[in-house]
Amino acid sequence: MAERDAAIVGIHEHPSRDVEGTLSPLQIKAECAERALADAGLASKDVDAIYDAGDGGMMSGLGISEYLGLRPDVIDTTMVGGSSFEFHAAHAKRAIAAGKARVALLTYGSTAHSNAFAIGVGGRGGSGMPGPAENMERFCGMTLVSNYAMVARRHMHEYGTTSEQLAEISVATRAHAMRNPEAVQAMTDLEFLDIRETTLADVVGSRMIADPLHLLECCMISDGGGAVVIASPDVARDCAKAPVWVLGGGEATKYPENGGDITTSAAAQSGPVAFGEAGVTPAEMDVAMIYDSFSITVLTLLEDLGFCKKGEGGSWVEGGRLRFDRPKDGPALNTDGGGLSSNHPGMRGIFLLIEAARQLRGESCSQVDDAKLAVAHGNGGMLGSRHCAGTVILGRD
Repeated sequence: MAERDAAIVGIHEHPSRDVEGTLSPLQIKAECAERALADAGLASKDVDAIYDAGDGGMMSGLGISEYLGLRPDVIDTTMVGGSSFEFHAAHAKRAIAAGKARVALLTYGSTAHSNAFAIGVGGRGGSGMPGPAENMERFCGMTLVSNYAMVARRHMHEYGTTSEQLAEISVATRAHAMRNPEAVQAMTDLEFLDIRETTLADVVGSRMIADPLHLLECCMISDGGGAVVIASPDVARDCAKAPVWVLGGGEATKYPENGGDITTSAAAQSGPVAFGEAGVTPAEMDVAMIYDSFSITVLTLLEDLGFCKKGEGGSWVEGGRLRFDRPKDGPALNTDGGGLSSNHPGMRGIFLLIEAARQLRGESCSQVDDAKLAVAHGNGGMLGSRHCAGTVILGRD
């Protein structure tokens, strides 16, 4: 097992997924930071490292430091989309292990819903993507969801994966969401219809968004935010909650290549590094917090992280094995309800860390009995196109 040289000691998730224009992303970040520090039994004066993905505006590392009155020794503004916060957790572990910091603060805030930001089906203009996207995709009107639909269709073609198998992911996460009062409130506030646990027939019978992906296979668009506090062992020993150790991390990127396989993601590179550093295997995971922008995202990442072989994900997820109350079948998936049924403000990686920490503390609404190990995997960018992968392994004493 890896050295225990950094631990998550404080977490907070903003309870509202619809702030109705009353809060800015920076205000959400600050509120979450204050409450995550309180959760740890720490104060802002204890923070000496800031990790920020630019969600609070330009020069966000500077902005959040000033807003909170911090004078950090380490400032990391890595921005790789939804995987940013897994990168941040891994970077914080390294900085703390090297003695450069003792208390790191990760924050996120977004008003994507209030701003009516078309994350999935909007045009790609102004997305800030580099030259290759302009030359190869944007000119023909390719949207974000179409990238994922392309991967899903290719996976079906190569491996015989069915829509019913992909629907297993949506059904499992909705079952978990219905046990989470904040997720149920989110679906209410965002005007979901017929809020309840869903069936495979419900999912495949929902309207088509981008063939073969149906409405209930696509993430919601919400407001939201959160914060995570990561500390050195000497600080963690005196914190208010039991430490959740950051055992390993892996980072990777993938982009379109001639002859490349779009059904294989960058997780195939980041996963083995993270598991190797942690000294554990996918089979030992009790909880899998996997980025679920769409159902195909999860299926592909489960395969690439090593939970099953490439192409076998469809059959592997069948029968409800991803539910929290099926511990002998494999890891429980996205026990907060995930991006499909709890929140997705644009970059969901921080919530993967938060719910994984809840599970290892024994505080989840869909608690896995005696959960000891969890993987949090963020995907930033677009599956089927250029994207980054961040894998973090967490464990408790």
